[in-house]
Amino acid sequence: MQRIRLRYTKRGRLRFTSHRDFQRAFERALRRAEVPMAYSAGFTPHPKVSYANAAPTGTGSEAEYLEIALTEARDPETLRGLLDESMPTGLDIVDAVEARTSGLADRLTASVWELRLDGVEPADASTAVGTFLAAETVEVQRKTKNGIRTFDTRGAVVELTATPARGDVPGNGPLDSACAILRLVVRHVTPAVRPDDVLSGLRAVADLAPPVPAAVTRLAQGLFDEESGTVTDPLAADREAVSAASPTAAATTSATAPGAGAA
Repeated sequence: MQRIRLRYTKRGRLRFTSHRDFQRAFERALRRAEVPMAYSAGFTPHPKVSYANAAPTGTGSEAEYLEIALTEARDPETLRGLLDESMPTGLDIVDAVEARTSGLADRLTASVWELRLDGVEPADASTAVGTFLAAETVEVQRKTKNGIRTFDTRGAVVELTATPARGDVPGNGPLDSACAILRLVVRHVTPAVRPDDVLSGLRAVADLAPPVPAAVTRLAQGLFDEESGTVTDPLAADREAVSAASPTAAATTSATAPGAGAA
């Protein structure tokens, strides 16, 4: 059984696609591309697809991940192209690598988000960010299936900055008024701290309330590097393992070929 890990996006209007909608679209793409999927056992077999930390409905993303299991080996890049052609524009399959390591979900420990706040002056956003970062705790409330839950958002935030927006942003409309851009790096903790929770925290500590809903996009997710303060590519380890194995495989083939080592 071969395992392939894929990175996909949610862009433009497709940011409003729910995770269930994406699952349906992806399973149709698997059938169209005639991917030799492995299936689960039992009375209702289903394709072996593992989704990792999907973004909330309504947020865009450049870094969503999943893993599929195949019964026959396929070239990852060829498979990526076939699947991408079979998906709606906006739900794009942009990267693929053969899984050579375990625990993809364990390497998704932090996310980088961009929040576009139309109608908010950058100076006001910077002041609110400073107040948020200066607080030891910033408690917010979120409605869950078990009722209202109160939790701290400050502890999960690694970085939060505010800058002026520059020019038009595809899919978000023209820049014709005040607009601030927040860059947020947040750890994946329990309970999960989402961008809208951080906005609620900014409203609570600094009375920052955008007049229109923020346009939120996940730019990256992966392991958080404490030394550099960056979020690293979660597929890098698989790419390195594939590269390291290739010369070894070639040498083995050469050594076992008929006549190898003959004078």
